[in-house]
Amino acid sequence: MAAQLIDGKKIAADIREELKANVAQLQKDFGVTPGLSVILVGEDPASQSYVTAKERACQEIGIYSDDNRIPASTTQEELLALIAEKNADPRIHGILVQLPLPKHIDTDAVIAAIDPAKDVDGFSPVSLGKLMLGQPTFISCTPHGIIQLLLRSGVNTDGAHVVVVGRSNIVGKPVANLLFQKALGGNATVTICHRHTRDLGNFTRQADILVAAAGAPHTITRDMVKSGAVVIDVGVNRVADPTAARGYRLKGDVDFDEVKEVASMITPVPGGVGPMTITMLLFNTVLSAKNSCK
Repeated sequence: MAAQLIDGKKIAADIREELKANVAQLQKDFGVTPGLSVILVGEDPASQSYVTAKERACQEIGIYSDDNRIPASTTQEELLALIAEKNADPRIHGILVQLPLPKHIDTDAVIAAIDPAKDVDGFSPVSLGKLMLGQPTFISCTPHGIIQLLLRSGVNTDGAHVVVVGRSNIVGKPVANLLFQKALGGNATVTICHRHTRDLGNFTRQADILVAAAGAPHTITRDMVKSGAVVIDVGVNRVADPTAARGYRLKGDVDFDEVKEVASMITPVPGGVGPMTITMLLFNTVLSAKNSCK
């Protein structure tokens, strides 16, 4: 029997409806409209498309979107000055600097310059440190989205063995931390694997829940998945396909057609984890606005 699909589009839509109601309540009770400042340096087509989607999502639920598209020639000092301006603006509750940045700009310095109270991407050392300690903080959007997919699909993480393939600061490390926290959606035993792991399949076959975030198509094949496992595919890879309108198709890190025959539940690509990332960015922005009213 083929695996049940975990519908990220449907779950994201449900959360956005909840957030829309929260925004309306904030406006009614405090006269506050959550504000998100998006800063895009340069004209990378993928980044432009992603930023446009974020801005559209803000409009849909009533968040004020502050659009800042600046040239690739912008200096680091100019970018830091813009961030300082947004840090001081009471209309802005969240600041997102779209990555990657041009090579002449120090990404770590830029992320560190964002006020932790407005770090809705959850990338700052303060946010990641608090996450590690289990303290309230802004959770990185993709890892938070994965936890919501599991919770809202009825997947019990308590006592489960989760194998995470990938150790990035954006997905692998934070999602592993979330999964072993003493909290709802946590309490799992977590194994982290990566490109230097010997005999990767030996570990992935032990997983009750497998999170594939390696960044390479078909990293996970059918023989690497235990029967009945829940599979979360974080990968978004462009694979050439001359029959497709754009000349490529999006593929995950999992061999979907084969793995769906052995897994109990699986996320598709696209339509799985992807829709959750922007949704949890909206969630963090609304949360920041709520915090500002305390």
